[in-house]
Amino acid sequence: MPEQDQQRPVVHVIGHRNPDTDSIAAAIGYAELRGRLDETTRYVPGRLGELTPQTAWALQQAGMPEPEFLPHVMLRVGDVLRHRFPIVSHDASVRDAGQLMVQEGLDLLPVVEDDGTLAGVLTEEALARRYVRESREASRLLAPTTVEHLAHELDGDLIAGAGHQLVDGRIWVVARAVETMLQDVSQGDVAVVGDRPDAQLRAVEADVGCVVLSNGVPPADGLLEAAERHDTPVIVTQLDSYVAGRMVTLSSPCSSLIDRDPLTARHDDLVLDVAEDVKDVSYRGAVVVDGQRRPVGLLTRAELVDPAPRRVILVDHAEQAQSVPGVEHAEIVEILDHHHIGSIETRLPVVATFDPVGSTSTLVAERFASHDLKPTPGSATALLAAVLADTVILSSPTTTDRDRAAAARLGGQVGRDPEEFGRELFRAGSEISEVPPAQLVGRDAKTYEVSGGQTLCIAQVEVVGGDAVTDGMLSELRTAVGERQARDGHRLVALMLTDVLEPGTRLLVAGDVSLAERALGVEAQDGVLDLPGVMSRKKQVAPRLLAAA
Repeated sequence: MPEQDQQRPVVHVIGHRNPDTDSIAAAIGYAELRGRLDETTRYVPGRLGELTPQTAWALQQAGMPEPEFLPHVMLRVGDVLRHRFPIVSHDASVRDAGQLMVQEGLDLLPVVEDDGTLAGVLTEEALARRYVRESREASRLLAPTTVEHLAHELDGDLIAGAGHQLVDGRIWVVARAVETMLQDVSQGDVAVVGDRPDAQLRAVEADVGCVVLSNGVPPADGLLEAAERHDTPVIVTQLDSYVAGRMVTLSSPCSSLIDRDPLTARHDDLVLDVAEDVKDVSYRGAVVVDGQRRPVGLLTRAELVDPAPRRVILVDHAEQAQSVPGVEHAEIVEILDHHHIGSIETRLPVVATFDPVGSTSTLVAERFASHDLKPTPGSATALLAAVLADTVILSSPTTTDRDRAAAARLGGQVGRDPEEFGRELFRAGSEISEVPPAQLVGRDAKTYEVSGGQTLCIAQVEVVGGDAVTDGMLSELRTAVGERQARDGHRLVALMLTDVLEPGTRLLVAGDVSLAERALGVEAQDGVLDLPGVMSRKKQVAPRLLAAA
């Protein structure tokens, strides 16, 4: 994905759990429309469950990929991390790394190996501890450093010796008598000397690792010859002795000061799970890494102060129990539905449409038309399938003239006869003999809240023809309905087996069976209510059950 797309805010467009064709197609179509009207935001369709065979067939006909599964909308590290942040190589100097931390106002800086993987973090605390330690003892290099690197940090010239030679010792600014100095200086040390010819020569004779001439002073007579004999590098810098000494200490590679076991996080980690760790660690931050342990972001205290919630558009539902986990923490941007007003609560005013048509996809198709736009052929095919699925090929009691108009318009756009396409759609999704009963009971299941904190669960499966469900399958389905009711504790679980060719429904119930009998006026036979002509859960079953509860 291009970087500019990654920086655009995201709104997830999602239908309900156990999604049907309308829930998926409406999410796809509405995400496309909103994206075309608002190019500053990425509108991403999502799904909250596995596709039904009918929906999978519809998307295959449309040539559309299935939406990405969205497990929750709670804040993830990837939603709040700092995308732009500095990184330094493990061989960068402490000076360069420290200056970068100051420029960026950071308490930590990721340090990487040659292959880009995280080596550790350099922290403000480590730098401070280094200087406190130096105030109590002689300064020294933190790790072996090449003479060439030392010359670079000093903005100096190497006038004797080889640049690849290493120095690894203490740093001396020679301000004492030469005789006294020789008692302390040892091989590998760095001696910073000013305009003192005798000190320059004696430092070389002491076999120090490197002699630094400060203030741009010229080498003493015979110094270069002595340096050649002793194989001692000599650097000339314009810096004064004090600054030169400090710069030598800062020339060590920053890898010598890093924390090699820093706090890390992954893009999909929940902010709630990481926040306390960030607060507990001394440098108050975490490096966000990818699967190869390469830094992809920073998470600091600044990102954890009042982070913006994830944003969602809900289509084809308005019940919290039917929506994505964590929706109560999200910002709901809009609701587009054709059901009753549900239990969703919002913290901010939102645009909410509850329009009594047969399919949410009809509403999406109408929104395209109102903006003088046409959906892409793939979206149009998916929307057509959804209108036909939710209205049972325009025969359900919920069907309106607007659904018929939408189906005709979409069918004309993609060159498909709605009635013929609808029959193909239902045949593709009606083969249930190979589907486990427990899966059928959960397919397109919707949960409704009733008084006393209780819930009703109503699932619906369309079949084609009266012989689609054998007596053996019916028995297994009754058992699965009972098991779901016992497991989930619903007051009632009902499964609608709706025949699209011979209009009618067999309603399998478990739990408060008397509630279903009272609501629908039919006596149950072995947990099955025969409902001739009943096709719609939304209009003919759910309202009666909810009213009787």
